[in-house]
Amino acid sequence: MIGPIRGCWRVLLPCLSALLILATAGCSGGDTTAPDPEWALVWSDEFDGPALQSPDPANWTYDIGTGQNGWGNNQLEWNSDRPENVSLDGDGNLAITARREAFRGQPYTSARIKTKDRFEQRYGRFEARIRVPAGQGIWPAFWMLGADIDEVGWPQSGEIDIMEFRGQEVNVLHGSIHGPGHFAGNAYTRRYVLPEGRLDTDFHIYGVEWEPDEIRWYLDGDLYHVARRGEVPGEWVYDDEFFMILNVAVGGNFVGPVGPGLTFPRTMLIDWVRVWERDR
Repeated sequence: MIGPIRGCWRVLLPCLSALLILATAGCSGGDTTAPDPEWALVWSDEFDGPALQSPDPANWTYDIGTGQNGWGNNQLEWNSDRPENVSLDGDGNLAITARREAFRGQPYTSARIKTKDRFEQRYGRFEARIRVPAGQGIWPAFWMLGADIDEVGWPQSGEIDIMEFRGQEVNVLHGSIHGPGHFAGNAYTRRYVLPEGRLDTDFHIYGVEWEPDEIRWYLDGDLYHVARRGEVPGEWVYDDEFFMILNVAVGGNFVGPVGPGLTFPRTMLIDWVRVWERDR
């Protein structure tokens, strides 16, 4: 357990989880997947509050700047903690906004927030209801890193990409893991092509169920990818605590250059993030 917030939520949220699911089940847009009763809600951020308020500092911290070599991916944005890049929208969502502006030597700004040192968990069901932005060179993601990354480095820490979206492929979702023997261009990954429509025109629920020997990826409750211990090449490094990350990158190896006609700002809206664990 990392930090005091975990203990508080563990007491309150299992009792409230049923009420939360019932309260949201009737809302439009399919805003809950109503997990089976054996899952107990242990952490949540619903992003309620006034417009331009920063995300709850008890839940989130920031990666500031560009990291080394654009966070290792040749990304073009400077990630900030400014309300212009990351704040509540006043309608129950968190907005992460990429902007075209010269800032500290970079041509774009955006934000990258994380639960590191606030909330970290091993195994469970991790979900977020998100509306992604589209456009050539836009790269929104909901993902996790091993909490020991500062000690062991990447990819030994492990990485679980719950949702990655290449802005130029509006009907394609990517779910992946990265670890020793399966990282970067050799990640253990699956592309899911939406049979009809596109992902950026509405909210969708992106999630994983992570258990000791298996990780399962879901879109709106539908299973589309499974990674199993013994089947993944290289070392299975998914037995320690991980923290969550939400960000919108601009450019980079995964999406390529920004399209010449792309207009800004580009905003990812997050309705909620919720974490369950097995109620054994």
